[in-house]
Amino acid sequence: MSFGRRPLLAAATAAQMPLAAPAVLAQATTRWRPDRPLRLIVPFPPGGGADIFGRVFADALGTQLGQPVVVENRAGVGGVTGVDVAAKAAPDGYTLGFTTAGVLAIAPAMPMRMPFDPARDLAHLTLVVRVPEVLVVHPGTGFTTLGELIAAAKARPDALQYGSSGVGSITHLACALLAKEAGFEAVHVPFRGIAPAVTETIAGRVHFVVADVPVLSGHIAAGVLRPLTVTTAQRVASLPEVPTTAELGLPRVNSDNWYGLAVPAATPAPVQEALHAAAVEALAAPTLAREFARGAGIPSPMPRAEYLAYIRAEREKWGPVVRASGATSF
Repeated sequence: MSFGRRPLLAAATAAQMPLAAPAVLAQATTRWRPDRPLRLIVPFPPGGGADIFGRVFADALGTQLGQPVVVENRAGVGGVTGVDVAAKAAPDGYTLGFTTAGVLAIAPAMPMRMPFDPARDLAHLTLVVRVPEVLVVHPGTGFTTLGELIAAAKARPDALQYGSSGVGSITHLACALLAKEAGFEAVHVPFRGIAPAVTETIAGRVHFVVADVPVLSGHIAAGVLRPLTVTTAQRVASLPEVPTTAELGLPRVNSDNWYGLAVPAATPAPVQEALHAAAVEALAAPTLAREFARGAGIPSPMPRAEYLAYIRAEREKWGPVVRASGATSF
């Protein structure tokens, strides 16, 4: 009897489907849409890498949302100030935060007092862009490979110096991670920003520095700095001859700089979902990819669960390095 009833049940179900389909379709396709401009808080000054990538992304996101996304620069405390503004904004979807590796993965390991909790006060939507870094030396050092630099540092502990954009910065911790994994010691020389660190390396007063590829590419092209390795998973298109740290036997030395997208944690779920979908679509745009490539940036959209796992992995990687370095704040 039960087998004989199946065709009748199937027919009844099929008869109901045309009535239900429009409502189901409407639920599936309806997405929150903003009705006024949005703002993207970029936590660094105009002109830097975060600002450049943030503005390109804001333009592409605005196209997807049908409303302008206006960049607002709120610099201070290594990015903490701007992300704090985003975390404490009205949770209505109209204020977005351009979050950073420093704020989400490095600062939590420092004893500095954070004005917000990155895990509790923010809803993290997606990774936006990864920016590979490159280690360079002054040609006068005579080093032509990373192995030569490591051998020299091991032979004469603390004889080599490396520059950075400041204590606790990713440029500092990238070198600290390399030293830890390769088993050598070197003297950290912090500067107020990456520009003076690069200047001192060009002058030969600092032996090496690690920084974002776009910061160093012009100096590499001019021959005043020599690249030894890119501290990223794959070779960089603009530096195709430069090996990765993984190729050189140091797979754990990965110091990609990166930026993500977040909103206040209390933002309604449908708004979060709409912003995530629009961000993923924006990051798939060929125009955005071309603009990011100018700065060696790699569009990196992720499902939200994958992005949260990425943030956790980055914290686990940088936490021990931060504590070993003695960095207490930016």
